[in-house]
Amino acid sequence: MAITATDVNKLRQMTGAGMMDCKKALVEADGDFDKAIEILRKKGQKLSEKRADRETKEGSVFVRTSEDKTSAIIISFTCETDFVAKNDDFQSLGNEIADAAMANKPADLAALNELSLGELTVQAKVTEYIGKIGEKLAVNHYETLTSEQVASYIHSNGKLGVLVALTGTDGNDVAEAGKDVGMQIAAMNPVAVDKDGVDQATIEKEVEIGKEQARAEGKPEQIIEKIAMGKLNKFFQENTLLSQPFVKDSKQSVQQYLDSVNKGMTVTEFKRVAIGD
Repeated sequence: MAITATDVNKLRQMTGAGMMDCKKALVEADGDFDKAIEILRKKGQKLSEKRADRETKEGSVFVRTSEDKTSAIIISFTCETDFVAKNDDFQSLGNEIADAAMANKPADLAALNELSLGELTVQAKVTEYIGKIGEKLAVNHYETLTSEQVASYIHSNGKLGVLVALTGTDGNDVAEAGKDVGMQIAAMNPVAVDKDGVDQATIEKEVEIGKEQARAEGKPEQIIEKIAMGKLNKFFQENTLLSQPFVKDSKQSVQQYLDSVNKGMTVTEFKRVAIGD
């Protein structure tokens, strides 16, 4: 049967695929729109499999916070090029996925990919979009956080996001303080909230490095351990959130800043998601 420009445009409006792809699909499907849509989806699947080993180092981070500010989700939606990352359709799909994640709070990334977005799952919708743009796409990170209050921060480039769990807020609106701490986490990338959160392997590595440095400086063996412990404490101060100098006022630590906002307020957990990590 003859395929008209109107038919091609109708399929394009339905699927978002390119004009030539729509025309080829309609010709192959003898004008059957349902078959043509299936052909386009299979094309997306084949392209997805073909590009499976490609790296996705561009994209955006999306955050959603509940109305009562007690829970939040953060995802990273990645692609191969910055050009695609800035595309309105890419951003729209990322926002759709984030909304679905917030509404359903799936257990993990695998469960997130099985959520429904209309008649398709998240994974199927992503695969369909791969067929339209010809790049590999993926939801690479998905994290949730629940606390007395949860604050969020998204860096200006949209490629780095942070969730911060706060306690001791006494019901006050501490969103601005939470955002400040989120900015701190984004900039300084702490390894843990405090020294109690640093894993033993990291501690042992830092102590060993401290000992090696002290020996290289010719320090007496009897004080090597003491020097190493001093260096470990400095590591804690520089690399654990609450002990770090506050980026907006280095004369106080992050914990001192939080106390100045609301006495006893602190951070119990954080999630930091960056494109390329």
